[in-house]
Amino acid sequence: MLTSVFVCAVSLTLFWMAAFTLWWQMHAWRTPETLAATRFEPPTGSGELSFSLLVPARHEQAVLEHTVNRLLESTHGRFEILVIVGHDDPETAEVAERAAAAAPNRVRVVVDTHLAKNKPKALNTALPHCLGDVVGVFDAEDQVHPALLTHVDHAFRSTGADVVQGGVQLINFHSSWYSLRNCLEYFFWFRSRLHLHALKGFIPLGGNTVFVRTDVLREAGGWDPECLAEDCDLGVRLSSKGKRVVVAYDSEMVTREETPGSLMSLLKQRTRWNQGFLQVYRKKDWKQLPSFGQRMLARYTLMTPFFQAFTGLIIPVNILVTLLLHVPVYVAVVTFLPAVAAFLTFVFEIVGLHDFGKQYGFRVRLAHYLKLIAGGPFYQLMLAGAAIRAVWREHRGRNEWELTQHVGAHLTREDVAS
Repeated sequence: MLTSVFVCAVSLTLFWMAAFTLWWQMHAWRTPETLAATRFEPPTGSGELSFSLLVPARHEQAVLEHTVNRLLESTHGRFEILVIVGHDDPETAEVAERAAAAAPNRVRVVVDTHLAKNKPKALNTALPHCLGDVVGVFDAEDQVHPALLTHVDHAFRSTGADVVQGGVQLINFHSSWYSLRNCLEYFFWFRSRLHLHALKGFIPLGGNTVFVRTDVLREAGGWDPECLAEDCDLGVRLSSKGKRVVVAYDSEMVTREETPGSLMSLLKQRTRWNQGFLQVYRKKDWKQLPSFGQRMLARYTLMTPFFQAFTGLIIPVNILVTLLLHVPVYVAVVTFLPAVAAFLTFVFEIVGLHDFGKQYGFRVRLAHYLKLIAGGPFYQLMLAGAAIRAVWREHRGRNEWELTQHVGAHLTREDVAS
């Protein structure tokens, strides 16, 4: 009897977790009006705001120059670029200084002298030097659309937003079996899920292509220098203070990035993000959210690493119990509910991959769809492993920053040549 109750409880928990996740992923596609509202509005009038664009770069000499050159192509008239380099990273510093010398009126180099380096410390180092009305953050490998700042300027002025979160999209879906799923994850997160969070008034911001009014950012004290998910933490703190966040995703305007170059690199990246979510949960800023629904959404979102770790550990046990032990028919039926949710998720992912290819002009072949389905269980295993590793590291008090290296796999031959 106790075994049957346990199996049913676990199966129902897994089913509802999968169902909630799927429902949130589908947010942008529920109605044509919802889908249309997720895009940038066409900008009108001349730009009135000025931008300080922060580009933290550590051991990114292979991709930094291209990113700065792309930012310099912006059609907006009022912006500055602050490249932040470490005092112990001469290769990247050389590239940054060369870019500053080529465009002295636009580009400045800020040196981060912290002994222990991480992204939030680098961003905080540059914050006092920002002269713009709005601070924007980009990563050193980003491929930014020239018209993005003009659209963001209009979004601030037309909505009265304190924060504008633009879209970020991994592009090199063809590089490996896991890169396809990684690209699709970003597609669902920035195309749909973040819009739901903004609508509900609680949002874990993305790591780049995020723009915050400078006075709001300074009032908030900048970024938490010890948090491994400084973007999520900033979004939670600003949401808790009632700041208005607007999210916009347009396939033409997205910032293009690459997936991590190896499965181990992806595992470490996900470990860092998961551990950062746990840190933000433990800080309890989310408890200041005004409504019960917002606090429950925050609790569920920030506890995602626990749920993924639980899923990774309990699913094999649940399968073994179901196969090896004699259970009543109704219990066996209940154990199939997570499989139903998984099947519906696979169907939605197939449709999403088709839409991804259509929006970005990629030819998605049958092999890609098969790879998407076949790689699903292994990708979930990797996510569960990263979550378990994050919980373990947080328990042990290990919070050193594991850097993700970039090689420019999302750039075209023309981009590299330029």
